[in-house]
Amino acid sequence: MNSGNVKMVDITGKIVSSREAVAEARICLQPKTIGLIKKKKIPKGDVLAAARCAGILAAKRTDELIPLCHPLPLEYAEINFIIKKNAIIIRARCKTQAKTGVEMEAITAACVSAITIYDMCKFTDKEAVIECVRLMEKTGGKSGRYVRNSKFKTQNSKIKQGKIIAISTSQKKGVKKTNVSFARFKKDFGIIDDAHAGSQRQVSLLAEESIAKMREKGLNVNFGDFAENIVTSGIDLKNLPIAAKIKIGEDAILEVTQIGKVCLTRCAIYYQAGDCIMPSEGIFAKVIKGGIVKVNDKVEVI
Repeated sequence: MNSGNVKMVDITGKIVSSREAVAEARICLQPKTIGLIKKKKIPKGDVLAAARCAGILAAKRTDELIPLCHPLPLEYAEINFIIKKNAIIIRARCKTQAKTGVEMEAITAACVSAITIYDMCKFTDKEAVIECVRLMEKTGGKSGRYVRNSKFKTQNSKIKQGKIIAISTSQKKGVKKTNVSFARFKKDFGIIDDAHAGSQRQVSLLAEESIAKMREKGLNVNFGDFAENIVTSGIDLKNLPIAAKIKIGEDAILEVTQIGKVCLTRCAIYYQAGDCIMPSEGIFAKVIKGGIVKVNDKVEVI
């Protein structure tokens, strides 16, 4: 027994495969600090831009920070933020083709992004707390796929099944979408003839309940006004975890890639609708199986 000794794992016998990992960290902040971040009024500058750059740089240098990590040919890294009333959730996604997993790169990216937010805001908010750093998902390798909270379907029946009540598409980004009766979903691309197809956010979804809240405020808004592709009824979309699978109709399957988004500027949709709920309550997904989707099709978390 080599008590106290450490060693790098030997991976020479492993084969190269596609690897991907998603990690998450949360930093709790005072609501007034969140407001300053949104308005870019923190003295040090644009907090989220700095945190995004720091997280990506950290992912690229993980093997220099963690002694026993293998250096990986990191092929992709992204950082996204979900802004809550008193917290910011950081989600980091990393991809590679390698003999070992990319989990540490994703976790390091999320951690360093959170630390950067702390650094940017420490003068304004000395009560800031970084917490809940965790791996959300990983794919590839001998152990295959792992998704945190994989049993969420049975924990909350509210989010299990519903239906599509509207489908909308547009030829341009940043504008209201037009209602259509059906759409063709293409694997790894999105909705054919929609401006967002082929982007990182291939398909956007919003719950009918979220639109109803805007109507209760007196806004005259309709399906598609927030540039969402799909409006659902009966599913609590914003509480689905990253990597949740959604089956629509007979064939199409989506995978949740992002919860909410960061809106750094007010686009035309904001001024047309009077407000925008996509950043806080919308979700985004990629198409992992194509098919034709119609209004009133069943939508189910699988």
